[in-house]
Amino acid sequence: MNHFEVIILMGRPAAGKSEVIDYLNKTAVPERVQRFHINTFEEIDDFPMLWTWFEEDAILEKIMGKPRLHTDPDGYFLHDYLWDLLIERISMEYRKKLRDKEYHKKTTTILEFSRGSEHGGYESAFRHLSDDILKKACILYIDVPYEESLRKNRRRFNPDRPDSILEHGLPDNKLERLYKEIDWEDFRGDDPEYIHFSGYRIPYAVFHNMPEVTNDFEKLGPALETCFTKLWKIKTKKQ
Repeated sequence: MNHFEVIILMGRPAAGKSEVIDYLNKTAVPERVQRFHINTFEEIDDFPMLWTWFEEDAILEKIMGKPRLHTDPDGYFLHDYLWDLLIERISMEYRKKLRDKEYHKKTTTILEFSRGSEHGGYESAFRHLSDDILKKACILYIDVPYEESLRKNRRRFNPDRPDSILEHGLPDNKLERLYKEIDWEDFRGDDPEYIHFSGYRIPYAVFHNMPEVTNDFEKLGPALETCFTKLWKIKTKKQ
């Protein structure tokens, strides 16, 4: 097998995760496998799940006159454990795919999410990823400082398409509260190649998106190739 089975794609909001997915989608499969070790892929992203909750709460409150289930009127979760529920949903969706015993023979799964310290961080999120994920996963973390996340979040937001993967955004005050502080550095620890978590050694690589390259396809391709090649070497060395 010459492709990753599971990639966990992480980083602050607007760090460049969706642009990476978009670039991979637009790369022919044979080239994608050769350059990035990513075959035909399926994405499991918690944003559409989260957005469904927002829509359901709006329907319940404004149309049906019922209590909101997930969020308060300002769009904050009613319970912190809902962040972990989203990760459990990701794990559940992945288990469904594994019903096909040959699923990974030609398929890479990309799991995408962001987590801030305010709602438990990556430490909490990873406790809710299944063993099926953790034993296969490699991590690509897209690194930008909070100020860059804020700038790009403002730039990409389209109020006419708040549900769009590429055009959704957060108000400044919400981005600051939820994502200014992150636990990535503590979570990854001191090992430059593996994250040690719950008995697993998870290969990882960091994609530094400063200065920004995810907005330039000519630069993005070579930068991704460098990161995925490094990650593949770490993965195969582990095996």
